[in-house]
Amino acid sequence: MEPLFLQPVFQEKIWGGDQLHTVFGFDIPNNKIGEDWAISGHPHGVSIVENGPYKGWKVSDLWNEHRELFGNAEGDVFPLLTKILDAEDDLSVQVHPDDSYGLKHEGELGKTECWYIINAKPGSEIVYGHNAETREELAEMIKDERWDDLLRRVPVKKGDFFYVPSGTIHAIGKGIMILETQQSSDTTYRVYDYDRKDDQGNTRELHIQQSIDVTTVPAISPELEISESKKGTSSVITYLKTDFFNVYEWDVVGELTLKKEGDYTLVTVVEGYGNLIVDGQTYEMKPGTSCILPAQITEWKVEGEMKIIASTPGTK
Repeated sequence: MEPLFLQPVFQEKIWGGDQLHTVFGFDIPNNKIGEDWAISGHPHGVSIVENGPYKGWKVSDLWNEHRELFGNAEGDVFPLLTKILDAEDDLSVQVHPDDSYGLKHEGELGKTECWYIINAKPGSEIVYGHNAETREELAEMIKDERWDDLLRRVPVKKGDFFYVPSGTIHAIGKGIMILETQQSSDTTYRVYDYDRKDDQGNTRELHIQQSIDVTTVPAISPELEISESKKGTSSVITYLKTDFFNVYEWDVVGELTLKKEGDYTLVTVVEGYGNLIVDGQTYEMKPGTSCILPAQITEWKVEGEMKIIASTPGTK
């Protein structure tokens, strides 16, 4: 069984830039590309396999027709989505629903996500949480546009990691590149968008009532239990284990041998170069390379000097 290497799916955004080309070497269509949907079964940007016996297959079709590749995991949709985001400008202040609200009102999963900061310019910051004590106070502060009072801003640097459960008011600030691991959902409720206009002079739609409905009040700041396991000159950092996904960093210096811990594993190189070795076959790895290690691959080796963000499905 081979790893399933995937073609990038690019998404143009009002806040996007050109670093998916300058940093990762992707051939992007213009300089307003905000997202590479690196591993996706979502209909708004489905990944396509580019190698092996499943070349040309969509991840969503593999999920539906070859569930054995995913350890016969349950669920109507491929549950995870991995993105690389380039925030040339600030993203909107936003919040995502949980599964119950998302399925009822949008017909899809809710959106819990997490961020690994690939790079951040000096002075970069994110919006992460809010200061309202009650839902009534939240609604009032939004109505009065008291953004400085409402929003919590956090400085960030390269290598930081943040967990963003559904219900968390958040925004990625300009000058930041992230690797995002999330539920397979494209539902976003915008709270505030800096009153900016698109090329046609229109402001983007806001979703004030939905935002008030789904925001967790008071805000909760999750405490992470990050751990590191040294393996020779390399290491594995465990960032997160949740019902939705488990997220790791493979910090490869020399070589690192790993065994599968979930039904399948999602892999994206965020920095450096090297090789992935499976069943004696060697596959080149470089910044932006993304693949799925199917259930049948139980052990593999990575070698070189790389930082890889990997994830497995949660136990929900």
